[in-house]
Amino acid sequence: MQQQATPVRAARLGKAVGPVPRAVSGVVLLLPAGEETSTRRPSPLAAPAIRSLARRLTRAGRDDGLVAHVVHYRVRGWNGTQAGLARDAEWAADEVVRRYGDVPVCLLGVDMGGRAALHAGGHPAVNSVLAIAPWLPEDDVAAPPEPVKQLAGRRVLIVHGTDDRRTDPELSFRLAGRAKKANRDVCRFEVHSDGHSLAGHRPEVAALAADFTLGTLFGRPFSRPLQDALAAPPPIGLRMPLAAGFGQSLGR
Repeated sequence: MQQQATPVRAARLGKAVGPVPRAVSGVVLLLPAGEETSTRRPSPLAAPAIRSLARRLTRAGRDDGLVAHVVHYRVRGWNGTQAGLARDAEWAADEVVRRYGDVPVCLLGVDMGGRAALHAGGHPAVNSVLAIAPWLPEDDVAAPPEPVKQLAGRRVLIVHGTDDRRTDPELSFRLAGRAKKANRDVCRFEVHSDGHSLAGHRPEVAALAADFTLGTLFGRPFSRPLQDALAAPPPIGLRMPLAAGFGQSLGR
């Protein structure tokens, strides 16, 4: 009896979050969390968990022509050298070009999606990368280090809670240090006494994400803390504290 081949799932863009502007001038692609190894369908909770941030960005960037899409992966796992989530992020950037033309793209990922954003940051359409509590592999002398050369020419922001027990903040600090050597436009904020979900500073993280995204996509002036973080040499600009109440005076 002939066996039927298992259908291959395709990555896709979720429906645009909020109304699509008549003239689209920039796109933020949101990359949800995933797992290190899995061929299962993405978790039904992954996309909703990041959609609230997408709504915040859409409201803040509506007048600039911002569109936000959540990326739906083929499977939930990174799966070693397959790097499936990074491939799906690159496909999503291609799809943005197909739909909207030559507009700048910001990749915004959380957890394993943060790793995908960093890997896919070299796509020609991408001008900025934001990784929130990124999952990164432990240092292994037998394995090549996480790549950073693809981030040259992009603005890069990493945000990590100092009490994160799921993804090691020290690993993102080391990656940021290597990236800063090849690209001066790299900075990293630490959220003190907060864990992986950054639940204790959610408004501040959302405000920082809006500040960075709208500044990189549309040339809006960065807030002073973000300016200072980008300009400061390591380790200062890579251990910038995210102050309580950040963003309250930004009007975003």
